[in-house]
Amino acid sequence: KRPYHTIIPGFLELPGGWRGAFGLMGGFMQPQGHVQLVLRTVLEGLNPQAALDAPRWQLDLAGRRLLLEPGFPRHLALRLAERGHAVAIDPEPARFGRGQFALRRGPVLLAASEPRADGLALAL
Repeated sequence: KRPYHTIIPGFLELPGGWRGAFGLMGGFMQPQGHVQLVLRTVLEGLNPQAALDAPRWQLDLAGRRLLLEPGFPRHLALRLAERGHAVAIDPEPARFGRGQFALRRGPVLLAASEPRADGLALAL
């Protein structure tokens, strides 16, 4: 049996060319985390570190729930519950992935490392 691996990076290309590379490990959380990083960076305009720092959510298909990190905005959690979603707060940060992100903005290269794990973004 082949092991389940999810070490797959993402690359961000916008009009004007290549902008950055990112990766988030975490099994079924990986594609969900990738979407959240891209949306927070492209639509919300967050820098890579702020995008990684932001509270995450994930679909728990086995339990048919929407799991939220403790820092997720309470008003959004309540709105989701009002719309019929089974919402639960999951206090375990390891379940929301671990990532790194490098992004080019003009001549500057921004880099970030996951606050949920050991790591460091360092330019040499």
